[in-house]
Amino acid sequence: MKKWRLNFRVLSLFTLLAFVLSACGKPFLSTLKPAGEVAEEQYSLMLLSTAIMVLVIIVVTIIFIFVILRFRRRKGEENVIPKQVEGSRKLEIIWTVIPILLLIILTVPTVISTFKLADVKGMKDKDAVVVNVRANLYWWEFEYPNQKIITSQDLVVPTDKKVYFNIKASDVKHSFWIPSVGGKLDANTENDNKFWLVFDSKKSKEANGVFYGKCAELCGPSHSLMDFKVRAVSSDEFDTWAKDLKKAKPDVETASAKAGQEVFNESCIGCHAVDVKDNRPEQARQAPNLAGFSERERVAGVLPHNKDNIKKWLKDPEKVKPGNKMSGTYPDLTDEQVNELADYLMSLKEK
Repeated sequence: MKKWRLNFRVLSLFTLLAFVLSACGKPFLSTLKPAGEVAEEQYSLMLLSTAIMVLVIIVVTIIFIFVILRFRRRKGEENVIPKQVEGSRKLEIIWTVIPILLLIILTVPTVISTFKLADVKGMKDKDAVVVNVRANLYWWEFEYPNQKIITSQDLVVPTDKKVYFNIKASDVKHSFWIPSVGGKLDANTENDNKFWLVFDSKKSKEANGVFYGKCAELCGPSHSLMDFKVRAVSSDEFDTWAKDLKKAKPDVETASAKAGQEVFNESCIGCHAVDVKDNRPEQARQAPNLAGFSERERVAGVLPHNKDNIKKWLKDPEKVKPGNKMSGTYPDLTDEQVNELADYLMSLKEK
């Protein structure tokens, strides 16, 4: 009995902790705070399905309690057999029709939304904002074919209009997901997946203009660190950003940055590009494009953007992201070279 009580207390404690911790987390990673048309529609379907499930639970619970109280065995009625309802046509119809009706209530809006959210015909319009997303171990490439620019890690999009995505992977299966803006979509190596999202300007201001993206498919030891940031700006700001980035050149003024540029050209240029007009084929783009690097939200997608974290990444990328493809691909750098290279990277501005 004591052992049973102890197990019950432990189970109760873990249940309480699970309930409390389920409310923990960061709002910008929550699907329960939609920040766009797609997210709103998916959230509505979630509420509808939850309401149907709760309704079923409530009805079943009420019937269960009623049956226990109404048909419990009483003194003097031990040998009384309740009236049997087996084969009742009325009951058979009721508990067959009701689930069908509930399924129809859920199915109709779900099918309508599925076809609506899968409609990417507008991608062919000249004014459409299209982003070719390529997932890699463990970073993201964003190509804007209409703007003729390629960047990485920071996705910049206009608010209050459809942004179309072509999604694929270059190595293993990944999954593109911006939790507060829309559902995830797989990034495959054998085909492109297409969908669209809308970034709400009001919700964008509440999030300080930055949404958080994740890889939602287990892809390797640094899967949980395969993050990207989304900067949502107005349409005019987006156009200005694209134009400025196409003109951007390294602002190499200090002697340290110039020395860092030499280190970069000797050790890094084979994989990384610093020009958004990168004409190399995809197979040759083995590492993130670093154009506008100094303006990005994070170093390696996960570290706060500052010089110390750039140096930390350059010294030992394996410690930051285990299993990444950068480790061991360049010669050992002295502390002075790391400092110079960090200064050069900080000179790569967007305008």
